[in-house]
Amino acid sequence: MGRTPRRTSRKRSKLAGRAIAASAALILGGGGMVAVNVYANAGESSDSPSAGTQAGEQRGNLGLATISCPDVGTQLSDVPDGAREDVDRRLAELDTQITAAYEKFSDARNTEQAEAVLKPLEEQRRPTIEGIGSSIDQAGGQPPRDIDGMAPCTMRADDSAGQQQPQDGDNGQQPPQDGDGQEQPPGDGDGQEQPPGDGQEQPPGQQNGNGPEASDFVDIQSVQPNVNRPGKQRGASRGTFTTKCGTNENGKFNPDNVIAAPGVSNGAHHMHDYVGNQATDAFSSDEDLANGDTTCRNQGDKSTYYWPVLRLQNGEDENDVGADGGGKDQNVGKIQTPSSVTLKFAGNPTGKVVAMPRFLRIITGDAKSLTNGDANANASWSCTGFEDRQLKDKYPICPEGSQVVRTFNFQSCWDGQNTDSANHRTHVAFADERSGACPQGFKAIPQLVQRIVYDVPPGPGFAVDSFPEQLHKPITDHGDFINVFDQKLMNRMTKCINANKRCN
Repeated sequence: MGRTPRRTSRKRSKLAGRAIAASAALILGGGGMVAVNVYANAGESSDSPSAGTQAGEQRGNLGLATISCPDVGTQLSDVPDGAREDVDRRLAELDTQITAAYEKFSDARNTEQAEAVLKPLEEQRRPTIEGIGSSIDQAGGQPPRDIDGMAPCTMRADDSAGQQQPQDGDNGQQPPQDGDGQEQPPGDGDGQEQPPGDGQEQPPGQQNGNGPEASDFVDIQSVQPNVNRPGKQRGASRGTFTTKCGTNENGKFNPDNVIAAPGVSNGAHHMHDYVGNQATDAFSSDEDLANGDTTCRNQGDKSTYYWPVLRLQNGEDENDVGADGGGKDQNVGKIQTPSSVTLKFAGNPTGKVVAMPRFLRIITGDAKSLTNGDANANASWSCTGFEDRQLKDKYPICPEGSQVVRTFNFQSCWDGQNTDSANHRTHVAFADERSGACPQGFKAIPQLVQRIVYDVPPGPGFAVDSFPEQLHKPITDHGDFINVFDQKLMNRMTKCINANKRCN
């Protein structure tokens, strides 16, 4: 996929102004979920909504937003190596089945049509899920006891639709995990005395009727400071190590996920930005990664860092409009290149850290948290100058002169044995939010803190890519990391952090 020019203009077009007014009228004039694409894609007349858009509006008036299915992958705790490839393939099949069903669901014009999607989906899911259980069993593992009951799906409403924006700082906020990632400088402009500008505008564009909604945005100036960090104890590792790997200026994207869906093209159903290792795709082996090129300034870091792209809903199509992960999966709009990306590794507030094992895989956040719930959600949204205020399930409306910030605080505790696990989560853990200590049996490792900044126009009008049925909600934001530091550089990092130095 070719690289498109980065759009940094902060002046809103006349088309955007018309879309804002239309969006406000639609959202304020109707109750419940409003799934209307008020900002038509390029080449589509704004006076003639598509059939899918009209269906989305009617579906919204019924209070129906999406399809919710049990996430089989998160329930797996014992997948033997002999079953891993088959299980990964079948898990990806489940995602594809949901995506196809959601496409039909999004065209439904009434409850009967929407409900008609569920039974065929269940019939598709059942043999796939049974196959997962059989593969695990035959390889000597233990499938979840209730795995056969995970085939049925349900319809659900958008819980956030129609909610008032939080004013007291109690709604939609998530203090970051341990680590000093929020101690970074706020960037250009402190934003504290900036007027709200056009921050109260409604979203000028929605992803073909499946989000984002006005209720997904909040003025960052209305949010109270909410960042708390555990105090550092005597013997804490206070150092940091920063690796510089660029902002994906060269435009490496793909809709794969080599951690969660290895060997499966379009396993993510949304587009990822990549910095660091340039050999990363669904089919990359550890050997491929070790031999790959890297965008990192220090060539000893061939690690893979990736996250969902952020798109500007400006009515213009990206060149992936007809591709998997892009328009085919209802991810539309211009992909934005970050204005800066900071990759910092921090210490532990209770003691020293140990070196990460090579090829350690970490996923932070949950791409399916709209339907899964927030147990694994770890989204953290803010604005430069306001990073003592973090949002978990809202996009920030930043004042003029302030930029949008996504922060990923990765898990910083390792089980001491495994570089991955059956559900890609249980081999790592977060330190205790209050004490900073790792769970029993886990070792503290350097904590990766990713800070990604975007220069986008003030106000609503942007969204992260997502699985179609996740409606581009901010809570679905997530980051992925594979450690491919060479041992010499990893040892240097660990020594630097434990010696309380700042290195790069």
